[in-house]
Amino acid sequence: MSAALQTRNLCKKFGGFSAARDVTLTIEQGARHALIGPNGAGKTTLVNLLTGFLEPTSGEVFLKGENVTRLAQHQRVKRGLARTFQINSLFADMTVLESMTLAVCERLGFGWHWWRPVGDHAAAVDEAATLLASLRLADVANEKTRNLAYGKQRLIEIALALAAGPQVLLLDEPAAGVPTSESRELFETIARLPREVTIVLIEHDMDLVFRFADRISVLVNGALLTENTPQEIARDKRVKEVYLGEALDG
Repeated sequence: MSAALQTRNLCKKFGGFSAARDVTLTIEQGARHALIGPNGAGKTTLVNLLTGFLEPTSGEVFLKGENVTRLAQHQRVKRGLARTFQINSLFADMTVLESMTLAVCERLGFGWHWWRPVGDHAAAVDEAATLLASLRLADVANEKTRNLAYGKQRLIEIALALAAGPQVLLLDEPAAGVPTSESRELFETIARLPREVTIVLIEHDMDLVFRFADRISVLVNGALLTENTPQEIARDKRVKEVYLGEALDG
């Protein structure tokens, strides 16, 4: 199986502090890959390096075999890499369908005049509506984002990322701040995404991680401690000692 995303000896220093230390990682095409670790382990820093939000001190990033280490964020998006953030940044006063149509128009290259009459962008509207339906959001398409439950807002953020047509989607704590009942629905929806989209996930809820991921990488102090299947991670004494404690027992 080919790699969707890779890093080689990736490092990031802020002064004398190393937020990422020699991280070499391979994420296979179609994987559901989780990045876990204690607070301050370097998870978000690693995602920022993967997406181009931060430039590495040294090391390389490869997207589908192409070296993208020095490419800007928007250039990586055009090559098939999209992300969400810990805190959503939605257009609160737009309807869900309007936001999705804007995202589709942006991908198609005419986001700057998306506000023209809907008939001018019928194909974009249809695509946005189809994507919303696939994520079970059709019933809120005409609702303003600010009126929706937080769990729905998080799902809309994922829908907006998918509107970019990514082959690799990075989710930075998608369930953060979402009530348990809504987070389960959120992850069930994510799990239904086609395997053509590789998913890399940061999440603190271990129950969700172990039900969702087929591969887990554990970061500690900016370095990769271990990587394995969920079953092997659950049995790894080092992981228990540095992070998960007895939460993995039984």
